[in-house]
Amino acid sequence: MSSTPHTTEGRLGEVRFLTVAEVATLMRVSKMTVYRLVHAGDLTAVRVGRSFRVPEHAVDQYLREAFRETA
Repeated sequence: MSSTPHTTEGRLGEVRFLTVAEVATLMRVSKMTVYRLVHAGDLTAVRVGRSFRVPEHAVDQYLREAFRETA
């Protein structure tokens, strides 16, 4: 099969997932802000049970795009 995974990291096993609290700390915002970004579709996340996990590359991409908009 020649299809490439959707992630920029390559294989799913190589993707590092962050908790909402970790993303909030990294971005220096509240957890509620992270939840809003996820629910608005601005930040990619995977639901695991009742919580969310955010791929690290999604945070990097969001911050790069946000930086470009302010520059």
